[in-house]
Amino acid sequence: MASTPDEPLWLTPDEKEAWTGLVSLVLLLPGRLETPLQHESGLSLFEYLALSHISEAPGRRLRMSELAYLANGSLSRLSNVVKRFEQRGWVERSPDPEDGRYTIAALTDAGYEVVVAAAPTHVRSVRRFVLDPLTAADQKALARIAAKLRIRPIDLA
Repeated sequence: MASTPDEPLWLTPDEKEAWTGLVSLVLLLPGRLETPLQHESGLSLFEYLALSHISEAPGRRLRMSELAYLANGSLSRLSNVVKRFEQRGWVERSPDPEDGRYTIAALTDAGYEVVVAAAPTHVRSVRRFVLDPLTAADQKALARIAAKLRIRPIDLA
């Protein structure tokens, strides 16, 4: 369809189907991944992702600002979550020795045990709701699409 400066270029049926599929993934998939985590580990998906990202960082230490970015949450939301983690003995915060303007979140051994215990539940959900229904070619296509849209964690850093 042609558009004028005042009228948008409307989506074709194929474009609308692609867009609707993406929106469905973005809106519905997190809930499907979170429900088993909540049930088995008492963690929200955001909490699990925060712990997981710290656990995978060198020395199990990560700047709070980078962690907020990777976990897709605001710094204030992350601060509230990390405060609860601190109260449970899972995370310790300290000023970044390289730049005191930043705060480092460090995973304790107890926090590491929590994320290790929750990881199998998360991986089972990822397999069930994302990977297993896809062929190897679909998985590669999904990774390629994410790369093109620049929405992978490596693109966000």
